[in-house]
This record gives sequence, C-alpha cells and structure tokens, in this order.
Amino acid sequence: MEKLTGKKINMTQLFLDSGKVVPVTKVLVDSGCQELLTDELMGKAVAVWGFSKGRGFAGGMKRYGFKGGPATRGQSTFPRQAGSIGSQTPGRVRKGKQMAGHYGNKRITVKGLRIVGLHKETRELMVSGPIPGARNSKVNLRIA
Repeated sequence: MEKLTGKKINMTQLFLDSGKVVPVTKVLVDSGCQELLTDELMGKAVAVWGFSKGRGFAGGMKRYGFKGGPATRGQSTFPRQAGSIGSQTPGRVRKGKQMAGHYGNKRITVKGLRIVGLHKETRELMVSGPIPGARNSKVNLRIA
C-alpha cells in the first residue's frame, strides 16, 4: 500500500476518448513522493483524506439544515432558532444533541476514487471526484 502526500490545486473536468466527461481534482504531489509517480498508477483506486473547510461557529440552520420557525403569525425574534433541546425528565442536554457550534475543519476520508490522469513532469495527479478541503490544503492519498 503506497502513500502519497500533496496539495489540492483545483477542480476541473477531463474529457475521455469515449466522449464521457469526468469531474476531477488536481493534486500536486510533494517532491519527496515523485519517484512513486509511474504509469502503473493510472486507473488505480485511492482513498483520500484531508481536512474539510472550516466554517467557524455556525447555527443549527447552517450546520444541520434545520428549517427554522414560521415566517408569519407573530414570529418576530427567533426565526432561525433551533427549537426545543429535549424533555424535562433527564434534567440535562443529552450527548450528541444537534446544536450550534464549531462547523467544519474535521478530518474527512473519501474512498472509491480513481486516478484518471498523471503528469510526471509537473507532478500532477488527476483524481476522479471531490477531495475534502480548500485549495492549497494538504491531502494524503492511499493507493489500494
């Protein structure tokens, strides 16, 4: 099992000979991993992990997709509030309750992606599909 480290550059699309359009993410491989870039990598499955985009402190509507309160009938001060946080019986907020808080900047692993393009001179890999993180963020690829 080979491991590559690199930097996410951007997303684009690749046109295959069959006429199919494949969305790809370009990854600039670190110079220390350059000797692993061979033609044998083409078509191989990879698992990619990185850190998702950090969105800071976010409310329940942005973080979990809550609907919010009604827009009419006297609703004035809490249109984006999460609502009830539990019953009276336990006398506490249960673990895992979906509430406002820090959103993003977590380690995400995406499996089942494939290497569909390779440029040895520029150390660029083209991986099918999305890779977590912002542009220029560090990513790690594990080749199956």
